[in-house]
Amino acid sequence: MDADVAPAPLRRAAWRRPALLFACAVLAAMAFVALAAPWLGTVDPRAIDPGARNRPPGYVSEQRADDGRVVRVVHRMGTDSLGRDVYSRTLYGARVSLAVGASVAIVALAIGLVLGLVAGWNRWIDAVLMRVMDGLMAIPAVLLALAVVALTHAGLVAVIVAIVLPEIPRTTRLVRAVVLATRPEPYVDAALALGASPARVLARHVAPAAFGPLAVHGSYVAASAILIEAILSFLGVGLSPETPSWGNVMADGRALFRLYPHTILFPGALVALTVLAVNVLGDALAERWQQPGSADYSTT
Repeated sequence: MDADVAPAPLRRAAWRRPALLFACAVLAAMAFVALAAPWLGTVDPRAIDPGARNRPPGYVSEQRADDGRVVRVVHRMGTDSLGRDVYSRTLYGARVSLAVGASVAIVALAIGLVLGLVAGWNRWIDAVLMRVMDGLMAIPAVLLALAVVALTHAGLVAVIVAIVLPEIPRTTRLVRAVVLATRPEPYVDAALALGASPARVLARHVAPAAFGPLAVHGSYVAASAILIEAILSFLGVGLSPETPSWGNVMADGRALFRLYPHTILFPGALVALTVLAVNVLGDALAERWQQPGSADYSTT
């Protein structure tokens, strides 16, 4: 074997492996934080304490428990303008952000897979469906999400639906491109010649070819969903203000950011760190599924 060929992949693997391990560690930590928030020294993220407004990180307050006892509460990340604990709201906000990211990715991939398979197989449906998809893609994702949320009541389901809609056309076009590339393959013609129905051919022979590109695309959809949810909540059109989410925590502190930057810095850092980890994971999946010389379906 040529000595000049082998070292390049080894060098690439050497510096990419730490990034992948970092991404997996960050996502595992975020998932643990979201699940274990009640046991990580948090208090009620909705509890308002007017006497402890805009306190710096490390401030200690006294609160009365349900049984009448007075307990000392350490506000590790300080408090916001209503006296709510930023640490608790940030940890509980991880639940919302991760739930939105995972839900949007799953729903968008499921709907896009079905529509893409049908559009790629039937040219008449393709002619109509893809024009609808092109129209949706012409609208900026944030603007379309704002319009959907404005027409519905604020809530988690409404936010998920608003973020899913802009992602469906992109997923549909990706799957359609895979179908168009796979349909001329000999094994597809052989299955049809043996009497297999189009639905069976799509499910058994065509759809599996889309799983790799969909896994890569799904990671980017999840990262985009986390960002868009934070943007919607930051603008005040996402989840209700009392709901602890990273966007709401940052929205509460934007007016007094210069005086009390801790209300934005902590949740903002977690948003950036989570999105970075998801994107790194997506890059690793892309390297796993896309072989040299293979077609790039994402831009078809």
